Amino acid sequence: MIIGKLWHAFRAQLNKLANFFWTADPIAQMQYEYDQAVEQLKSGREGLAQYRALVERVGRQVDGDKKHVAQLEAKVKSYLQAGDRETASKFALELQKTKDEMAENVGQLEMHEKAYDNNVSKIKRATKTVGEIREKIKKYDAEIKMSRAEAELSELAGTFEFDVTTDLGQIESVLQDKIDTNRAKARVAADLSEQGIEEIEREAAAESAMAEDALRQFEMELGMITPQTANVDQEAKDLGPAQRQTEAN
Repeated sequence: MIIGKLWHAFRAQLNKLANFFWTADPIAQMQYEYDQAVEQLKSGREGLAQYRALVERVGRQVDGDKKHVAQLEAKVKSYLQAGDRETASKFALELQKTKDEMAENVGQLEMHEKAYDNNVSKIKRATKTVGEIREKIKKYDAEIKMSRAEAELSELAGTFEFDVTTDLGQIESVLQDKIDTNRAKARVAADLSEQGIEEIEREAAAESAMAEDALRQFEMELGMITPQTANVDQEAKDLGPAQRQTEAN
């Protein structure tokens, strides 16, 4: 009684372990079953070939019996025609035994031919089934990989929530701070590049005025203009066209 209970408990644990490996990787299990079926098919085909050799051998025996019967019938007829009944009777007895053996061999041949045809049908059916199993393995392997990828993508979709409380959200915040810092540096550089522009413009205007005075001095020295004319032109230039028009009115 105790040994029986222990044995049942042990078998239960073995079954539990088998179920664990069975469900851990069903595709691998299907592949294992497929490989086993292929090996059985190979063995079955080899056995079928050997069985066919037996059928061929029995067929040759039947053909030999038929030839032997024909020869014995010819001898019996020949000795009867010659009037030698004693010899004819001996060949007639041998002919009867040969016909009995041939009938037995023919029965064996028919039985073996039928068994061979049945085994061929079974092998063909098994081959088709194994092919279907192979296609199922490919299908289920692709489907389980796709479903696993979809499950992982679903989990990632929940992970890719750019919330400030998540790691990705914090990383995004750091990146945005760096971008803002770089933009600020560029703006400062642009603002600083405008410093001194007014001073440069004033210096350029002063240099232009000095150049104009030097040119007028040169013109006066050459007698091209008089000091009075130079002053009038200078006042007109300083007033501008709009102011001169107003004073004229």
